[in-house]
Amino acid sequence: MKYRHALPQLAGKQMITDGGLETTLVFHEGIELPLFAAFKALETDAGLRAMDVYMQRYARLATDEQRGFVMDTPTWRASARWATELGLSQDDLREIHREAIVTLARLRDARETPASPFVINGVLGPQDDGYAPSRLLTVAQAAAYHKQQIGWFAEFGADMVSAATLTYSAEAIGIVIAARDINIPVSISFTLETDGLLPSGETLRDAIAAVDRATDSYPAYFMINCAHPDHFAHVLEGEWTTRIMGLRANASRMSHAELDACETLDDGNPVELGQLYAGLSDVLPNLTVMGGCCGTDHRHVAEICQATRAA
Repeated sequence: MKYRHALPQLAGKQMITDGGLETTLVFHEGIELPLFAAFKALETDAGLRAMDVYMQRYARLATDEQRGFVMDTPTWRASARWATELGLSQDDLREIHREAIVTLARLRDARETPASPFVINGVLGPQDDGYAPSRLLTVAQAAAYHKQQIGWFAEFGADMVSAATLTYSAEAIGIVIAARDINIPVSISFTLETDGLLPSGETLRDAIAAVDRATDSYPAYFMINCAHPDHFAHVLEGEWTTRIMGLRANASRMSHAELDACETLDDGNPVELGQLYAGLSDVLPNLTVMGGCCGTDHRHVAEICQATRAA
């Protein structure tokens, strides 16, 4: 809870996140992740080592660049619906969240510097598929569903929570209401299709407006993740874009459907991705949180740092 009441990214501090954790573990480390659940890697010695090396690499990058580090928990798939499918009990799930926060707190104690604040961020994922959900929750259902995870993050000492790869505004509203009830900062990250629309068909502008309208603008900020910049750059115009403070783009230009069917990793071009971020920083005046999503790794985030520093 070191930064819960004063998130450095809200004061203009440039921050990095990690890249595509799940794609790195699967394609670079050869670790099997059932249901794309990154926390399953922590069940083996090889997985623990891979996760430690992964996070240490980004921690070094943050301090080398004198940027802050938004440290994400590997819990995008660690909610009740997915835990049931993975055969986990509620006690198992609670312990996963406790250990995730404890591990990041240790990393912060070891690596943080005055120029590089490390924020512990509890990550939530959608209740259904992150690209094409078959079931849409109401606001009340979403608040009830996600409140358990948010409560654990607050209990164990996360500075904030983030919901990533959300596909429609009602679930986002429910998550924000649950976070507000628990009094913890929250960011909301929507994913977009190749036409720049949410999978629900909503525009990004309308989705952000709907969340802010329903929650008295409680979210600390909004983000975009799991889409290539070419898919959404054309929609970023207008005063509303000041609410977008973070980007975690894909390296690949593939659509969500193509990514789902792909059996090899498309890691794109790190240098090009960095240059695209530099261009987006010109149209997103409050952009302070930058990292990657599917297919990206430390190379991409390093290039993003270099390109945006130059810009």
